[in-house]
Amino acid sequence: MERPEAEVNFIECENMAGRKKMSEDFEANTMDSLVDMPLATIDIKDDCGITDVPQVNLERSEENEYKDQIRKKKKKYKDYQPNYFLSIPITNKEVTKGIKILQNAVIQQDKRLAKAMTGDGSFHITLLVMKLNDDEVNIGIDALLELKPFIEEILQGKHLILPFEGVDTFGNQVGFVKLAEGDHMNPLLEIAEAAKRTFQEKGILAGESRSFKPHLTFMKLSQVPWLRKAGVKKIDPKFYEKFISHRFGEEMLHRIDLCSMLKKKQSNGYYHCESSIVIGDKNGGEPDDAELVKLSKRLVENAVLKAVQQYLEETQNKHKPGDGSTVKTEEADRNGTDNDNRK
Repeated sequence: MERPEAEVNFIECENMAGRKKMSEDFEANTMDSLVDMPLATIDIKDDCGITDVPQVNLERSEENEYKDQIRKKKKKYKDYQPNYFLSIPITNKEVTKGIKILQNAVIQQDKRLAKAMTGDGSFHITLLVMKLNDDEVNIGIDALLELKPFIEEILQGKHLILPFEGVDTFGNQVGFVKLAEGDHMNPLLEIAEAAKRTFQEKGILAGESRSFKPHLTFMKLSQVPWLRKAGVKKIDPKFYEKFISHRFGEEMLHRIDLCSMLKKKQSNGYYHCESSIVIGDKNGGEPDDAELVKLSKRLVENAVLKAVQQYLEETQNKHKPGDGSTVKTEEADRNGTDNDNRK
């Protein structure tokens, strides 16, 4: 007996609603996992390849295929969980001061958002994200060092100035200061592409399917999980409306760091840094605090290494066969002298 047409349509609607809810749940889980990254700039639907369920009758085989695709997407994101990234540190005091003013303005309107703010010292632009196992960190460092001549070739001896202007969000979940449009964008995009190519050629799982969108994050709701339970599910545009066209200042590209997302941050609030490359000379060759710390560390390590090498050489010399024969000869000479004296 055939089911009434109305009943068939009702069942189809129920199936569609179930599939839609499953898709929405997956999108939400993916957002939660990715917004914790320093990047956190994706359109989840586009990146995951999820589209609205077609408004047609789906056969059972098509429904199973759809579920398989969802499972594969989940596995993909589980397998590729970036834990390292290339960072362009933002240290210009004019820029950082402007960001702090912005953060305080948001907090004044909702004090619960204080812990969602990016900490002082952590301001940066993410150039590339990647996954490195413990035994791949040195490979990543080598790739970073190999990247430097490519960057110098792109810049041709010129400074790359990055101007920041305006504020926006990613899905009302991540607030960021925008990089203004201009001639600086092309070389920056070329550097990002060169970085991706250099690391991938080393066999490192790096980069994402979406296009590179440089930005400077100043807050993330995902940093404070209890905010959602407290009813704060998005960043209200009214909180930053006065900064929509605000000019925050400029940063000159002077350093690129290979940083860990998971290791403990440094005392100054910046990420744990495995290695760095310096691009050109900042402030006429005057090193910043981070560079001075690294230089001091290298000098101490070199001094310790030389001391160890010297100790090993001295120890080896004491145990050389020639030393023993020399001692015996000296003893023989002394014995001979004593015998002569007795005579």
